[in-house]
Amino acid sequence: MAVRSRTDLIVLHCSATRAGQAVTAAQIRDWHLARGFSDIGYHRVIRRDGTVEAGRPLDAVGAHVAGHNARSVGVCLVGGLDDRTGAPADTFTPAQWTALRALVGELVARYPGARVLGHRDLSPDLDGDGVVEPREWLKSCPCFDARAWAWREGFPV
Repeated sequence: MAVRSRTDLIVLHCSATRAGQAVTAAQIRDWHLARGFSDIGYHRVIRRDGTVEAGRPLDAVGAHVAGHNARSVGVCLVGGLDDRTGAPADTFTPAQWTALRALVGELVARYPGARVLGHRDLSPDLDGDGVVEPREWLKSCPCFDARAWAWREGFPV
């Protein structure tokens, strides 16, 4: 597996699964392998109970956001879909938020200067106004405003 030469992004994702699904990194790895990936695309997965599981080796090039994998770490929160409707929603548990805060703190310390954002924030700015707006998102992932969360937590955005 190729190793990243630089890391300037920490990209937050969701598994796009219903809140009631207890998904593991091993299951996501199986899904990704079935889609032709060489391994799980993410570097870390945060389960519903706040457990942080390893995915790809931390310094390996990931497979989680096209065009940015060679310079980013991918973190996946399990959930992101409403149990009843299946629509994108912030369904994350308090334990997941606590684990995310700690993990991102560790990653920012390991990769000084890395900015924290969500997968959807890397969608193309179609109207060229310098802001990726909801109508421009390629997907809703991670189903919450990752930049606003990172800013509130004191992480670089």
